Amino acid sequence: MPFTGPFEDRLAIRELLETYADAVTRRDAQDWGATWAQDAEWSLPDYPELGTTKGREAIVAMWIEAMKAYPGIMFEAWPGSIAVEGDRATMRSYTSEVYDHDGVTMRDRGVYEDTCVKVEGRWLFQSRSFRNIHRQHAPRGV
Repeated sequence: MPFTGPFEDRLAIRELLETYADAVTRRDAQDWGATWAQDAEWSLPDYPELGTTKGREAIVAMWIEAMKAYPGIMFEAWPGSIAVEGDRATMRSYTSEVYDHDGVTMRDRGVYEDTCVKVEGRWLFQSRSFRNIHRQHAPRGV
């Protein structure tokens, strides 16, 4: 999937992704939650205990609870593709996470398949589905 559609929309979608990543690193539930559409859906098939959550309020509540397992996280994300068609877009994005947990440094990398929607002039995540690509867990600092 290439980068297609109006440049301004692609830039706004990229900034949506960057806002999301920044809010994760800062652990800011309000800013993170503001990246989601009201009727959004978040799927985490590699984490069956979390599964799929629907609705912004439920997504944020689940994220707040889940973030307890990711102390001191550094979260980065970048797009691999963005295709805009009107007020809808699809994006593939990649993530890199680093955090320490119980004396172990965790390095997780994954991919999101996203659908974004433009609501009242703002791009938001309508759906996100995450899959792991690579996980490295080693003694702290290694």
